[in-house]
Amino acid sequence: MDLTQGTFEEKNVRAKKMMLWFGMVSILMTFAGLTSAYVVSKTRPDWLQDFELPSAFYISTLFIIASSVTFHLAKKAITGSRRGMGTLMLLITLVLGIAFIVSQFSGFSQIIEEGYYFTGSESSITTSFLYAITIAHIAHVVAGIIVLLVVIYNHFKEKYGPGQTLGLELGVTFWHFLDFLWVYLILFFYFFR
Repeated sequence: MDLTQGTFEEKNVRAKKMMLWFGMVSILMTFAGLTSAYVVSKTRPDWLQDFELPSAFYISTLFIIASSVTFHLAKKAITGSRRGMGTLMLLITLVLGIAFIVSQFSGFSQIIEEGYYFTGSESSITTSFLYAITIAHIAHVVAGIIVLLVVIYNHFKEKYGPGQTLGLELGVTFWHFLDFLWVYLILFFYFFR
């Protein structure tokens, strides 16, 4: 298919989708670099061999997976002209996204309670990497929440309708990406201790 063919609107849709995919690939490359550095650093003598992930990180995983499901259900409801259900699912997604972030910070508190800090004499390379990677992901989830708020605003303004769901589709795609990214990170942290 020739990407230069089609109406202005079709080209605009393709361009926006392509920009999102380029952004997600660049984010993925950033996290690939961070996790690669994590693996390389495991050979250091000061690496914590017996470090356990905080339980709050596993709970936050449930929150973000559930939020991905509710965002999908919101999209399905909105495209099926069920506005009330779409509104409910969008608001539940927002609550779950915020719960994910709160749970992440609860995990940081658990790490601090164990006596490990981000920097300073009580820090370790293990926890410094864990903080850095997790905070980088939280920053992207905050961006996802901003996107979600825009989607909610547009939904309330009734901007989505048959054939007019580009913003919703882009928001859902980005949110699913953030979900996939966290699941990758939690599995990575679990198996590469």
